[in-house]
Amino acid sequence: MEKRFLLHMMTPTRNVSPFDVNMAYDAGYDAITSYTEVTLDQVQGLTQDAIFSRGPKGVKRTGIFIGGREIGMAADMLDAARNSMVPPFEVSVFADPSGAFTTAAAMVACVERQLKDKHQLDLKGCKVLILGGTGPVGLAASVLASSAGSKVMVASHSSANRARVAAETCNARYGVETMPADASSVAQKSELIKTIDVVMATAKAGVEVLSADELSLAKKLLVAADINAVPPAGIAGIGLMDDGVKISAGSGKAVGIGALAIGNVKYQVQRGLLETMLEAETPLYLDFRDAFAAAREYVGVIDRRTGK
Repeated sequence: MEKRFLLHMMTPTRNVSPFDVNMAYDAGYDAITSYTEVTLDQVQGLTQDAIFSRGPKGVKRTGIFIGGREIGMAADMLDAARNSMVPPFEVSVFADPSGAFTTAAAMVACVERQLKDKHQLDLKGCKVLILGGTGPVGLAASVLASSAGSKVMVASHSSANRARVAAETCNARYGVETMPADASSVAQKSELIKTIDVVMATAKAGVEVLSADELSLAKKLLVAADINAVPPAGIAGIGLMDDGVKISAGSGKAVGIGALAIGNVKYQVQRGLLETMLEAETPLYLDFRDAFAAAREYVGVIDRRTGK
């Protein structure tokens, strides 16, 4: 009898995400088991229990998914799982803490598509401001945009120190160049917004981080993206389904991308990567960079076969 497709979901938090469980079943896994409040030193034991129990053929029908809240911990757990493999006992591993990797990938890819379609530009050289940039989605988006050649400012609306720590962490871990930005007051945000080309809002749900008055000062703004699906919008004037809809900004040529437009791409990317794990002949180790490549392909920015 052919072995069933099994997914082991590990998270350092108290619960796994129901969203991720649904996605995994929709992708085709037959059974899913969750392991909660997992510490880094437990990853090796759990991984090796998963790989040695099914034989070389069974591991091809076994996968590991890593959740949680912190992208650094998820990356560490992904590395720990990879280092625990003993070929030919080796399975695919996908890290996507709080959906941050696939959400960030979808948002940055959607921004890139609008830059290309509406302004005949790409991310390289663009000045990007990420509001609420110290959270998991903001940090992942910062790394992706910087890796694509953007000049990225990681902003916090609570403290300059949080922004500094977040930027330094991104830079040290991923070899990118991001800058911290203090967005804790209207005056500071008003100054920041004047010179940027792209703004991405990744703050918590139900919090407006950029008002209509502040947008009126954005004399160079080309694209604004917002992942907040809970009213009020994170960026004033952006609708949930907007995907390249013109918004009121000082530049007169800015377009907005709403949470559900980004969410649709995120859904397709996460499900697609989970399906890729099911189909892979050799083990895969997937993180936000793989999610970004998949998102860019999905929105039509690149052809994955050629990389262009």
